Amino acid sequence: METLQKLALAITIIGSLNWGVVGIFKFDVIAQLTDGAYQPLARFLYVIIGLSGLMTLSVLFNYWQRTDEPATVPTTD
Repeated sequence: METLQKLALAITIIGSLNWGVVGIFKFDVIAQLTDGAYQPLARFLYVIIGLSGLMTLSVLFNYWQRTDEPATVPTTD
């Protein structure tokens, strides 16, 4: 599962870079590569990026859960 989460993180980063380019330059890389944002391939890629973002949320929540756990101090009896 860790490999899938790493792949999802990479796809999420690529998707966020695409949206950064859209916001700054008004140029959608995925739409350009697939001949339009409403083409089936473009829509498929957008769905994959969205699902990857949701999977990445689980990584974030797991990280928060680990950091919220109190540290255990070994006792010497």
